[in-house]
Amino acid sequence: MKKTVRTMLRFMSTRLGFVLTLLSLYWLKTMWAYTVDFDLDIKGLYQVFLAIINPIPLGLLLIGLALYVKRTKLFYGLSIGIYLILFAWLVSNAIYYREFSDFVTVNTMLASSSVSAGLGEAALELFRPWDLVYIMDFPILIFLLYKKYIRLDERIFNTRASFAVTALSSMLFSANLFLAEIDRPELLTRGFSNYYVVRALGLPAFLGYSGNQTYSANKERSKASAEDLQPVEEYIASHHAKPNPEYYGIAKGRNVIYIHLESFQQFLIDYKLVSDGKEYEVTPFLNSLYHSNSTFAFPNVFNQVKAGKTSDAETMIETGLFGLNQGSFMVNYGGTNTQQAAPFILSQQGYQSSAVFHGNAGSFWNRNTTYKQWGYHYFFDSSYFTKQDETNSFQYGLNDKIMFKDSIKYLERMQQPFYAKFITVSNHYPYTTSLIGDEVGFPLADTKDETINGYFATANYLDAAVKSFFDYLKAAGLYDNSVIVLYGDHYGISNSRNPALAPLIDKNSETWSSYDNAMLQRIPYMVVVPGTDKGKIIPTYGGEIDMLPTLEHLLGIDSSKYLQVGQDLLSDEHQQIVAFRSSNYFVTPKYTSYSGRTYYTETGEEITLPDESTKAELDKIREAANTQLKMSDAIQTGDLLRFYTADGLGRVDASQFSYNHSMKALKKIEEERGEQSTSLYSKRGKQSSIDLFHSPTYKALHPEQFAPAPSSDNSSLDDANSSENSSSSNASP
Repeated sequence: MKKTVRTMLRFMSTRLGFVLTLLSLYWLKTMWAYTVDFDLDIKGLYQVFLAIINPIPLGLLLIGLALYVKRTKLFYGLSIGIYLILFAWLVSNAIYYREFSDFVTVNTMLASSSVSAGLGEAALELFRPWDLVYIMDFPILIFLLYKKYIRLDERIFNTRASFAVTALSSMLFSANLFLAEIDRPELLTRGFSNYYVVRALGLPAFLGYSGNQTYSANKERSKASAEDLQPVEEYIASHHAKPNPEYYGIAKGRNVIYIHLESFQQFLIDYKLVSDGKEYEVTPFLNSLYHSNSTFAFPNVFNQVKAGKTSDAETMIETGLFGLNQGSFMVNYGGTNTQQAAPFILSQQGYQSSAVFHGNAGSFWNRNTTYKQWGYHYFFDSSYFTKQDETNSFQYGLNDKIMFKDSIKYLERMQQPFYAKFITVSNHYPYTTSLIGDEVGFPLADTKDETINGYFATANYLDAAVKSFFDYLKAAGLYDNSVIVLYGDHYGISNSRNPALAPLIDKNSETWSSYDNAMLQRIPYMVVVPGTDKGKIIPTYGGEIDMLPTLEHLLGIDSSKYLQVGQDLLSDEHQQIVAFRSSNYFVTPKYTSYSGRTYYTETGEEITLPDESTKAELDKIREAANTQLKMSDAIQTGDLLRFYTADGLGRVDASQFSYNHSMKALKKIEEERGEQSTSLYSKRGKQSSIDLFHSPTYKALHPEQFAPAPSSDNSSLDDANSSENSSSSNASP
C-alpha cells in the first residue's frame, strides 16, 4: 500500500502527472455535480457514458495548456489557475441551478446585476453541507505541496509532447461531439436545451456554445435602431384585418385555456382507421368538438414552423411573430429580447394569473427563461408532477392523462380570469413507446413504417386525455366561463414518410407530389366558446401566425396596436395568404407553391407554363408572403420591440418571476385576498376538485375489444358470448 502511495506521489510530482491529477479532481467534482446538484434527465447507458466522458476532453485541453510553459513556478501557477477557473465555473453553476433550474449563460453574466437581484438574500441559503466536497481537495493539495510529498518538477516538458496532449484532447472532444450528435442530431444548431448540451459536452463546452449564441444575437441586435420601426409599423397598419363585429368580444373576460396537440395533423379529424375489416374512429372526442356549434373550427390552417418546430409554434401563438429561418427563436433570443406576448397583454386586460403546464424538463427549448420574458407567472414543468418512470412517461415527458390530472392542484389555485397552456407530449415521435399497459388497445396501422403504424394509436390516446380534461372542466364549473383553444403545433408524419402514409388516406404512393406534402401541413385549430351557437367550420386559409389576433378579437382586445404580423381568421379582410417559413413557399385558396413547384390548390394540378397574368398573380402573392416573413424577422432579430411604445404596454420585468415554489406562491395570494380570492379552490369553499378528473383506460372504454374469443366447440356458448359482447359494446361509454 505504501509503495502504491509513493508511486502515485512520484507521478504527481511530474508536470504531466500534476496536470492529470488536477484533471482527475475536476472530473470527480463534475460527476458529483451531475449526480447531486444537476438534473440532466439522463436516460440510458449511452447518455450515462456521455456524461462520464464529457469533462475530460476540454478539461485536459485547458489545464494542459500549462505544459507549454517552461518556467517552473509559472507552470504550477497557470495550471492551478486554470483549475480554479474550471472549479469556479462548476460551483457557480451548481449554486445557480438550485434557484433557477438552469445553467449560467453568457447573457446571465452580462446581466449580472439582475442575476444578483434574482438571488437576493436567498443566496446564502443556496449553499448546502455537501458543498464541502467541492473544496475538500484544496487543503489536501496544500498539505502535500507544503510537506513536499508532491515536489515541484524543474524539468521542462517537451514541446512536442505538449502538442501531443493538445492534439489528443482535441481528438477526444471531436469524438465526444460526434457521439453527442448520434444521441441528439443537430444538438448545437437547433439548441433544444441547455441541459442537453451540458449532458453531452460538459460545462466548458456549454460556455462556448452560450457565448456564440450571445455573439450572434447581439451582432444582429446592434445593427438595429428605432428608425427600423417605421417600415414595420407601416406594414402592420396596412396589413391589419379589422375584427368581425359579429364575433368581436364574445369571449370577453373568460379564462383562456390553450391545449397544445403535439404533432397532430388535420387529416386525423374524422379519420377512421380500417383494421381487420373494422373501422376505428381515431379521435371521436375531437371530432365532436370540430362539428359543435360552440366551436370555430378551421380545416385550412397550416403549420408554419421550421427547425424550431414546437418552439416555433409556441412563438407564433404567443407573440404573433414567426420563429427564425434557422434555429429556434426561443433558444437564441427568447431569454433576452423584449417581447409583448399574450400572457403579458392579457395581464394588462384584467387577467389575474398565467401558467404553462408541461410534463417535460423546464429547460427544453429554453422555456424556463423565455416564459418569463413572455410574462408567464408560473411554469409547472416535470419537477411539479408525478415522478417519471418507464410506466408513465417516455423520452419527451409525462403521459398526457397523468399530466392533466397532476395539473389540477395548481390550476384550481390560480386567480381567475387566468390564461393557461397545457402542452401534451404523448403523441410525439416515435409514437410506439409512449403508452403502457391498459392504455394500449387502439389498433396499429398496417404499413412497412412503424412510425406511421403507431401514430393513430397515440393520437387516440391524446383524444381520450383531452376528453377527460374537458369532462373535468365541466364538472368543476370552469368550462362555461372559459374559451378553450386547441391547436396542432406541426406535422407528425414527415415528408419523407408521406408516401408510405398515402394508401391510408386514399392517395397513390407512386404519384405522391410536393402538392400532397403541402396539404399535409394542415393542423387543427379549434376555438371552443361554450354557450355560443355561432360556431361553425370555416374554410378560411390561414396559419399559426393568425391565431393570436383571432383570439384577441374574440376576447374584445384590439390587435391593431401590437406588432403582430398575422390577421384575424374571422375577419372579412383576412387575405388568406399562408407564408411557410421557407422562402417562396406559400398556400392560398387558389395557388400552392412548395418545393420549387406550383399547383392549383383546389385540384392539385401542377402549373408548368403559367401565362403572364398568372405569373403576375403569383409574384404578387410571393412578395406578400416574403414581406410578412421579412417584417417579422426584423422585429425578432433586431429586438425592435425595445423601441416600441405605441401599445402602452411597457416592458415585462422578468426578474419578478421565479418558477420555484409556485404552489406556495399561489396559496399565499389566496390567503392575502381572502374572500376576494377568485380561484376555483376558494370558490368551492376550499375543497379540491382533483377527484372530479377521471381518465378511464382504453380497455375500460372498449371492453368489447378485449372480450375472450368464443369457444369453437360449443355453439350455444358461442351465442351467449356473442350476446354478452354485444350488450357490453352498447353499454360502453
